[in-house]
Amino acid sequence: MPPRRAVTGRSQEPRQRFVEELRLLRTRKGDSLRQLGETLGWDWSLFGKMEGGQTLGSPEVVQALDQHYGTPGLLLTLWELAAGDPTQFRERYRRYMTLEAEAVSLWHFGVSTVHGLLQTTEYARAVLAVGGIKGDELTRQVEARIGRRQLLTGEDAPPFRTILSEAVLRTSLPNSQDWQRQLQALAEAAERPNITLHVLPHDSGPHGLVSTDVIFLRLPDGRTVAYTENAHRGELIEETGPVERLQRAYDAVRDLALSPAESRKFVMRMLEEVPCEPST
Repeated sequence: MPPRRAVTGRSQEPRQRFVEELRLLRTRKGDSLRQLGETLGWDWSLFGKMEGGQTLGSPEVVQALDQHYGTPGLLLTLWELAAGDPTQFRERYRRYMTLEAEAVSLWHFGVSTVHGLLQTTEYARAVLAVGGIKGDELTRQVEARIGRRQLLTGEDAPPFRTILSEAVLRTSLPNSQDWQRQLQALAEAAERPNITLHVLPHDSGPHGLVSTDVIFLRLPDGRTVAYTENAHRGELIEETGPVERLQRAYDAVRDLALSPAESRKFVMRMLEEVPCEPST
């Protein structure tokens, strides 16, 4: 079924509505893409890709467009709606993404990767590319993932606890500067009042989540659901019994992990070990 159209004739699909407004505002002002690029200082091809729906652009670019068109906050609001729209995610993740956005608290254990809510752009791109995503689809999925990070910002941001296996912090990116930025982002996240970071050292021994990435979402109605994932598939678990068994395993892992203060020191040590790029 095609998207429902409002009385204005404009799309109600967030990403398409953003694209339509970009085109409309530029047309009304009489700018060409090249003129827009020269005025705002970005390559004009970026604006072409934004109007073609290939990329959403960054918040900084969108804020500059709002100022240029005299539409304070309009485009940025549409950008936020497009970035957070669950329909941009692959079908199998959409229900999880909807529940994630509603969650009043989140608890995560990562055996292999940093959770998407804490990933930098470079890290997200590398992880998604390994999964076989390419080209414009890769760009869209990276933007969708990065757009989710706003869930953990602001005064009403839910509490988020993440336990990262030491293996996560020792699986670096090929580019040392990209890896440095990811570790720095983790260290900074650990200082925020709503985020708690634990590291599970290698010498902690076997545990019940030894091969399972899992996140628990506590929902407004008091229910808790779990989402488990590996490199090939993810599963949303809503039945009470299986969720409780996973929670007991999670609690046991948390008992084995370093304290938040020790964990941040661990991340800082890892940051110091990142090799410096050779000077040119």
